Amino acid sequence: MKTIVVTGSTDGIGKLAAIKLAKDGHQLILHGRSSEKLENTIAEIKERTTHEKISGFVSDLADFESIKKMIAELSQTISKIDVLINNAGVFKSPVQTNQDGLDLRFAVNYFAPYLLTNGLVALLQNSDAPRVINLSSAAQSSVDLKTLSGKKIVSSQETYAQSKLALTMWSFAFAKAHPSITTIAVNPGSLLNTNMVKEAYGHHWSPADKGADILYELAVSDKHQDSNGKYFDNDQGIFSDAHQDAYDQEKINVLLSETEKILHR
Repeated sequence: MKTIVVTGSTDGIGKLAAIKLAKDGHQLILHGRSSEKLENTIAEIKERTTHEKISGFVSDLADFESIKKMIAELSQTISKIDVLINNAGVFKSPVQTNQDGLDLRFAVNYFAPYLLTNGLVALLQNSDAPRVINLSSAAQSSVDLKTLSGKKIVSSQETYAQSKLALTMWSFAFAKAHPSITTIAVNPGSLLNTNMVKEAYGHHWSPADKGADILYELAVSDKHQDSNGKYFDNDQGIFSDAHQDAYDQEKINVLLSETEKILHR
């Protein structure tokens, strides 16, 4: 059985994927922003699956100090991570920026998985066959460095698309840097029936289970063991090409350099 961490698992496809994984008997470590919601989710999944190996950590992924605390707590609690699913994401929010002045979409959708995954590399490397699954999107737009650093404000939709491309570009770089960790970026499906989509668009195209099913499959299926550095497009149901910038090494290098500057300013 695998030790699997799922961020943003109190809602949407993260929660549905967690239920599927719990039914298989994996050791699950869930994450939520609200301790009450997280406790309720853990209790609900335990009851629905009769599986007890489920624990959770509270962290506000817009707050980088909170992420560092979660990394420290995880490192003290478990000896390895077999699968890390960076599922948490934000589209619409009443708050536009985090305490560092970064747009909330960039903070949660890109900087948080960047910090969390790099902080948990040692635990991932303790696994025999580690995987990182990063939640990208069909919406991908070239990253504007001023938007990345919070110096330029654009629409929620545009920032969201930029944050998802940044995540995909970094996924490919992380995959190259860590060939022993199978890292896959995935568009789980456009306009799935989740609260995030309802808030953003007011309608959906596909059931949320479509996204949960692909997360489950990419996380544990043996057939994806050699899919390091790939992008899965669940609208097509196949590994496909991401945005062209995700294959531009110069743009990736600039993104990672700027990311480090922002995180250390």
